[in-house]
Amino acid sequence: MSDWRIYRGAGLPHDGVRQLPDPPPWRDFTLTQTADTGEGGDGDRAGASVEGDAARRLGVQRQLVENLHPRPEEVEAVNAALYLRRPLLVTGNPGTGKSTLAHAVAHELGLGRVLRWPILSRTTLQDGLYHYDAIGRLQDVQLDRAVEGEQAERPPIGSYIRLGPLGTALLPAHGEQEARPRVLLVDELDKSDIDLPNDLLNVLEEGEFTIRELERSADREPVTDVLTDDGTKVPVTGGRVHCTTFPFIVLTSNGERDFPAALLRRCIQLELKPPTEKQLAAMVKAHLGEEALAEGEEYIQRFLARDPGQVVATDQLLNALFLTQRAAGAERVTRSRLAEMLLRPLDRPR
Repeated sequence: MSDWRIYRGAGLPHDGVRQLPDPPPWRDFTLTQTADTGEGGDGDRAGASVEGDAARRLGVQRQLVENLHPRPEEVEAVNAALYLRRPLLVTGNPGTGKSTLAHAVAHELGLGRVLRWPILSRTTLQDGLYHYDAIGRLQDVQLDRAVEGEQAERPPIGSYIRLGPLGTALLPAHGEQEARPRVLLVDELDKSDIDLPNDLLNVLEEGEFTIRELERSADREPVTDVLTDDGTKVPVTGGRVHCTTFPFIVLTSNGERDFPAALLRRCIQLELKPPTEKQLAAMVKAHLGEEALAEGEEYIQRFLARDPGQVVATDQLLNALFLTQRAAGAERVTRSRLAEMLLRPLDRPR
């Protein structure tokens, strides 16, 4: 397009949005949908969206650049966590690839879909383990009795229990998956309130938890099917979930707070440094291809030449490369202005 702009600010309605090109690969949510509706065989959704997630996180052309050149200490820390069955606590500035590390390990080792637990200020341990919809069950009981009378059967309690990401990761493995851990990403743990890191200690140490609602009814119903974070149903015996293979857990932190020593001693700690030129080149090539790597050399060097201590995320660089390519017909000053806007340091005062 000679004019790359879709919105022109002229105030005149038009259908130019039809000319909007495909989204950046890391913002293309149809990738996951395509994977979800692909051939799944037995319908197990645990790995249904693996390819979609990997494509968005690692790059649609990652098969051309499988090795994104991780530093030796990164590889060693991952292996230490795998060998010792300990969580990996990854710290670093925003955009250094902390979350991507979980997807890279799952992709290389064939560990299926990454279970993701995003942490907010109101997040509790219960949110990660399971949710019981007591109100929904009560409403269904009342509705059934209104239609069928007092003889109506009570709906099974398992239909109202859904395991969270942590609860799903701790499920005992069966069959071919018996020796394969699930991958759990606990994203931005430093955003939690002061209690959550301490609340995690017992679960991470023992690898088990209890579903109280099922434990109370275990005499009448020793085995109950519940829904997982993957969307499948699994049996739970006696209301207790106990892992047989400890999951590979990545806890990420932007370094905005300190964690208690009790949590730190249970984790393998890794600090991710900003990517090197070689890592950046591999990342650009995986997401945007060889041509973008050659055409974007100016912006890559600008990214690498930032002042010491400035915080700039790698996805800012990818955004700048993608958009300046799409605005190739614009004046150079326009492309430079776009790059400056997208590469603004995250810690720069407004």
